[in-house]
Amino acid sequence: MIDILGARWHVGLAFAALIELRDELDTMLYRIRAGRHIRPPVIRCPQCGHVGEAAEPDVTVRAMILSLGRFGIASAEQVKTLEKRWAAYRKQNGLDLYGKTAEPTGAGTSACAHSNVPR
Repeated sequence: MIDILGARWHVGLAFAALIELRDELDTMLYRIRAGRHIRPPVIRCPQCGHVGEAAEPDVTVRAMILSLGRFGIASAEQVKTLEKRWAAYRKQNGLDLYGKTAEPTGAGTSACAHSNVPR
């Protein structure tokens, strides 16, 4: 994944291409985890106490940007600049953490997604 990120990223990469790269890395992460039979950890929900597997991890655009610095692909200054530009672009275009159109959240929906699952 690091090799792909290093080969495909360059200064001035358009956000559409950055999101496409994130999609590719996310798919790669899923394939690696499935191929190695890596399961998510078992956790207890802090809201309802339900015990079960955590959600599968996903690659976010910000995580991908931060990994550029972590693995020496980009300088700290380039990462900081790109992170700020991404935050502004994301807000301006109403995007979620993954670069997709954000779903409006319902007011007062604090119920857990697994609330109907028997304990």
